[in-house]
Amino acid sequence: MQALNTTDVWTLLAIAGLGLITLLTRSFFVLSSSDWKLPNWVQRGLHYAPIAALAAVIVPEVVMHNGQLVTTWQDARLFAAAAGATWFFTKGGVLGAIVCGMLVYLPLHLGLGW
Repeated sequence: MQALNTTDVWTLLAIAGLGLITLLTRSFFVLSSSDWKLPNWVQRGLHYAPIAALAAVIVPEVVMHNGQLVTTWQDARLFAAAAGATWFFTKGGVLGAIVCGMLVYLPLHLGLGW
């Protein structure tokens, strides 16, 4: 059986330490004996967190290509995003917006090579 070298020991200690810190920070609210109440301004701000996270992921993917801003109108993602947004704001429903966007995106991307 091969003995552990110092790099392996430090790696195992780092993993164990990070696991302990993660366990402690995630169970902090459970270990408390009293109820926690967030301030009203934090609760209001948390309502916008999902849309802000979605926008932070989607917008760069739509308006950039290979790290550069899209400079041509012949990009299927632009038309798909516009179609999906139009569906969402007129008819409502996220699933319909996704389907509508993909129905525009696929023919332009696969058929025309945009």
